[in-house]
Amino acid sequence: MYSSLLDTQIGKLVIRSNDQEVCFVGFPSEIPDETPNQLTLYALEQFKSYFNGISCSFDFKMKQHGTPFQQSVWDELTKIDAGKPISYAHLSKLMNNPLAIRAIASANGKNNLMIVVPCHRVIGSNGDLVGFGGGLWRKKWLLDHEAKMLGIGQTSLAF
Repeated sequence: MYSSLLDTQIGKLVIRSNDQEVCFVGFPSEIPDETPNQLTLYALEQFKSYFNGISCSFDFKMKQHGTPFQQSVWDELTKIDAGKPISYAHLSKLMNNPLAIRAIASANGKNNLMIVVPCHRVIGSNGDLVGFGGGLWRKKWLLDHEAKMLGIGQTSLAF
């Protein structure tokens, strides 16, 4: 396993990969030693652009293991535009599974590719920030950062 580290405004971001793809992006409590490869270094440059307010786009190879349902949730998360968070209820409707809100929230919580698979863009139906493994204060920062980056001032919410 390879890893690169990035000091950000919200803590030390860890990027881990195997030889083929990035398999973890997040803010773990235990920080690994830095053992980069070309893939983690390539991803690191894209995260520098993200945290410097330049780009919300990522094009490095990535993969996380999960059930077919989890994979479908994570795939749907990648379709949520920056600056346009949606509720769990709205996400469940987009997935044609309106009764699966809790299962979707559970899959969201198992996402190991923070920011890239933007689980932080999913909020409660009442507009509250809920459930983010990196801490709600980071979720708020990420949403505000993306809104500022896109020049929309305030995040628009879809319910």
